[in-house]
Amino acid sequence: MASVLKRDKAFENIPSIKAKTLRINLNPDIYGTFAEIGAGQETARHFFRSGGASGTIAKAMSAYDKQFSDAIYGIEKDGRYVTQPRLKTMLNHEMNLMEERISRESHPDRLFFSYANTVATIDFSKRYKGHGWIGIRFQLDPDQKELDEIIIHVRFKQNEARLQQETLGILGVNLIYGAFYKYHKPKKMLKYLYDHIDKDTIEIDMINFTGPNFKDVDNRLMSLQLIKNDMTDAVMFGPDGNNLLPAAVLYKKNILALRGSFRPVTKVNLDMFEKSYDIFVRDSTVDVEKTIVIFEITLSNLKASGEIDEQDFMDRAELLCSMGQHVMISKFQEYYKLVEYFNNYTKQRIGLTMGVNNLVDVFDEKYYRHLSGGILEAFGKLFFKDLQVYLYPMKDAETGQIMTSNNVKVHPRMKELYKFFKYNGKVMDIIDYDPEIMDIFSRDVLKKIISGEDGWEKQLPEGIAEIIKSKELFTRKLLEAEKQKS
Repeated sequence: MASVLKRDKAFENIPSIKAKTLRINLNPDIYGTFAEIGAGQETARHFFRSGGASGTIAKAMSAYDKQFSDAIYGIEKDGRYVTQPRLKTMLNHEMNLMEERISRESHPDRLFFSYANTVATIDFSKRYKGHGWIGIRFQLDPDQKELDEIIIHVRFKQNEARLQQETLGILGVNLIYGAFYKYHKPKKMLKYLYDHIDKDTIEIDMINFTGPNFKDVDNRLMSLQLIKNDMTDAVMFGPDGNNLLPAAVLYKKNILALRGSFRPVTKVNLDMFEKSYDIFVRDSTVDVEKTIVIFEITLSNLKASGEIDEQDFMDRAELLCSMGQHVMISKFQEYYKLVEYFNNYTKQRIGLTMGVNNLVDVFDEKYYRHLSGGILEAFGKLFFKDLQVYLYPMKDAETGQIMTSNNVKVHPRMKELYKFFKYNGKVMDIIDYDPEIMDIFSRDVLKKIISGEDGWEKQLPEGIAEIIKSKELFTRKLLEAEKQKS
């Protein structure tokens, strides 16, 4: 009973959408513009309806016609309007107008903002449910020269344009309210974006915070929050640490994915990547210029020791980014779900690099009991079209035998199925591997790092050991605990 009352109290403490807009409207300092393209003026409507909007809204507009939009914001070279560059152009243009047209001398305390969205709602055939970019550029201090900015990408899940528009309007209010009143709690602010919105109605698959008030925010960690909070199934970030929209990165690309714990990344991981990449790009159908390599970590791997250790995640991310890699965090424990996700964005070649032990798991029936078609259904999705597995060998700890696709041991019931895929060229051995590094395992290296043993440095790619030492990766918590004891 007490827990129910606690949940009810928590729900009551969430301000209504009207309360949020009214608090902003009654703040004499917050003043800005609304530019919404593609779904009407759904966010501005909430501010007009709550009352007192004249103190908040300098301008509200919807340049719905493409020619009008081009005349205001310029012509897009690729002809696409629902893009992040278009959103940034809108935010920049509208904020510049605010600063040009509103006198600072007359309004020295005004906090300017520019809110914008560019979206495409569901089409008539209901095949494409739509998506959109939403952002706000704003000040938290009237003397602030460098502005803060929050940009998110959403995917609609509802089957009616009207419902999508209503959801968009609520999300916009939550974003503006969060920007001014919850900016100091970015993790919690992510959750507040779903105030009065069912998570089944919209997916947030990218968010980036920039600006002086977010200088301590690591956007990779914000990506992790999206996964932890069930806001999306997969997130990506680039070598610079900024979050990327998976759909934009993967669109019409050849994809080579390498799954691992990378705790830390070792010479084996690097050898797996380099050797499989060489095979992958030698294929005549693969255009190197349109190829992306993904180092993927599953959420289940991050939870391997219980709750997600955010510092541990950041340490792994730090190393992979230092190697110039694109990183994906996903909820796809099974490989077929990962491939199914990739197939949403590309019809080009997909390759999976894995070790022998991973391949054995792929052919384990227990992972597919929830499917009505069992393992056959999963394999139909996994090996759909032109997917290929690049298999890295493993040394048997007991016998010293090198395990490859030719002598891997799968369950007796799976032998014939395995042979079918093997003989049809779906599984290809990496034969030019480095035999000198076969005994390197991330878990063993990590134990040595934590215990302070010598010799682990030689088991990692060039430069990685130096980063781990200089930034105290994987050991920072232990060192801090020891300092507290002393």
